[in-house]
Amino acid sequence: MRAQLDLSFEVITSLENLLGAWQEFTRGKKQRKDVQEFGFHLMDNLSTLHDDLVSFHYRHGGYHAFSIADPKPRSIHKASVRDRVLHHAVYQVLYPFFDRMFVPTSFSCRNNKGTHAALQRFASSARQVSRNHTRTCWVLKLDIVKFFANIDHAILSSILASSIPDERTRALLGEVIGSFSSTAPGVGLPLGNLTSQLLVNVYMNEFDQFVKHALKAKHYIRYADDFVLLSENKTWLEEQIALVSSFLHTRLRLRLHPNKIVLATIASGVDFLGWVHFPYHRVLRTATKRRMFRRLIEHPTEATVQSYLGLISHGETLTLREKVLNTAGLWSGTEEYDS
Repeated sequence: MRAQLDLSFEVITSLENLLGAWQEFTRGKKQRKDVQEFGFHLMDNLSTLHDDLVSFHYRHGGYHAFSIADPKPRSIHKASVRDRVLHHAVYQVLYPFFDRMFVPTSFSCRNNKGTHAALQRFASSARQVSRNHTRTCWVLKLDIVKFFANIDHAILSSILASSIPDERTRALLGEVIGSFSSTAPGVGLPLGNLTSQLLVNVYMNEFDQFVKHALKAKHYIRYADDFVLLSENKTWLEEQIALVSSFLHTRLRLRLHPNKIVLATIASGVDFLGWVHFPYHRVLRTATKRRMFRRLIEHPTEATVQSYLGLISHGETLTLREKVLNTAGLWSGTEEYDS
């Protein structure tokens, strides 16, 4: 039997939780006009939201859509401040509960489990499989087609219902989930919602558990819709492709990207999370480097420079750091940096 959420609907919708959600939501956003407008009558707005929630009159509003290139084009859907405060209120209660259920090697949108942690785990797994790089380590890398856009609302609601006995909490989540559709009615989650980050992990936890317990994969790492399995047995990895594809389609209505199925050795280089991994080092993906220098030329600010220096600190990049500083006009040749 799955663990059951014992926190009540009253905890999620309490004024105390809504105020805490507001404080968390406004971090780094206090200068935005819509945030200031909501904050000008903060307690009135939070009280109204609270009243609508407890009287079951709350209805999620629409979205403002816009596109970004990060690096490929993505459609972002931004909810109103009122709705985003509610998202944070839900997240504050649900995240600690569900996070305990997730496998240790799921890294996306989790506290203390970002990209750097995923890269470190990948390197550690490669060393274990290859026995300190004395044997061949094979890596099967897979990707899901239009991940967020193909999350099935009915399946997601069923997964949530198995752990949330409170009908009122399920109805509130249903209101948030049903506020958006992408490819078809009842399908898709918006990239702009904080709740979406948690809900896709709840959704994909079904797959994570399948990989760990049914496939019995010893070395598996997932970051959002990118995931890898590592093994010294190439044939075993080849056999998993059909099993993975079948589970994703049958259980979650998701599809593997047919052009992004890669089976390679660490010795030949494996592209994962923006880096090409080799036995004793990793280098930044060429496309990522090109995009980075283009951005530096367009926006040579201190914040941009520090952001990219942080990014490239995860690999063998001493020469690349010098180029970043040169591009931004900051390299003097006297600074010392660890490689």
